[in-house]
Amino acid sequence: MLRLLNIELHKLKFNKSAKAISIVYFALICFIALIVSIEFNFGGVKFRVADQGIFNFPFIWHFNSWVAAWLKIFFAIVIVSIVANEYSYRTLKQNLIDGLSKKEFITSKYLAVILFSVVSTVFLFLVSLILGLIFSDYTEIGIIFSDMQYLLAYFIKLLSFFTFCMFLGIWVKRSAFALGFLGLWQVVEILIAAVFQYIKVKTEVDLFKSVYNFLPLNAMSDLIVEPFTRFGAVQSAASQLGETFDKNYDLEWSAVAISLGWMILFLYWSYAILKKRDL
Repeated sequence: MLRLLNIELHKLKFNKSAKAISIVYFALICFIALIVSIEFNFGGVKFRVADQGIFNFPFIWHFNSWVAAWLKIFFAIVIVSIVANEYSYRTLKQNLIDGLSKKEFITSKYLAVILFSVVSTVFLFLVSLILGLIFSDYTEIGIIFSDMQYLLAYFIKLLSFFTFCMFLGIWVKRSAFALGFLGLWQVVEILIAAVFQYIKVKTEVDLFKSVYNFLPLNAMSDLIVEPFTRFGAVQSAASQLGETFDKNYDLEWSAVAISLGWMILFLYWSYAILKKRDL
C-alpha cells in the first residue's frame, strides 16, 4: 500500500497544476473564514458575520462542512487530471510494462483519493476548531466536540465524489471531457428532479425517496443538509411569520449507505474498464 501511495505522491510532486489547484482549494477555505471575520461598517453600523453565531460550537461543524463541500470541484479537477494524464503521457502503459498490475494501478489512484479526502477533512477540522475557539460563545469541551457527524459526512462526500471523478477520468480518458460529463450528469439529475416534481404535482406520487434519492450526486448532496434554516436568527424570523422548518439536519445513514454503495460501484467499474481496455 505504501509503495503504491509513494508512486502517486511522486507523480503529484512534479504536477504543477495539481499543486496549484490544491493550494487554491485550501486558500479558499481560509479566505471564506477571513471574509466572515472582517468587520464591516454600514452607515455607522458595525457588522461582522462571525458575531451572528455561525461560528458557535457545535453549529460551526455543520456550516463549515456544507460550505467547504462546495469547493470539492477543485480537488475533482486534480483527480481527473492525474488519471487522464496517465493516458495523455502514456505513463499508464509504461507502469504496466514496468510490472505494475492494473489492480495495483487502480489501488494507487484510490489511495490518492483517500489521501485527498483525509487531508481535506483534517484541514477543515483544524480551521473550524480555531475559528470556533476564537468566535464561539460556547467553549465547553462537551459542546465543542458534539455534532462531529458533519465532518464524517464531509469525508464520505469527498470520498464518494472523488471516486466518481476517478471513474470518469478512466472511462473518458480526457480531463475536459470527463469534467464536462460531470457537469452534464448534474444537469441530468436536476432535470430528473424537475420531472419528479411535475409528477408529484399532477398525480401526488412522490418519486423522490423511492428513486431520486438513489442517484449518485443527490445522495452525496443529502449527506450534509443546508445549515441556514437551522440558524437561530432565520428560525426566529420564520416563527414571527408563522412559518416553521421541519427538516432533519442529522446525518442520514441511508444517504451514507447509498453514497458508499456508489463509491464501491465506481471503484469496481473503474477496474472493469481498465481490465478490458487494450492499452
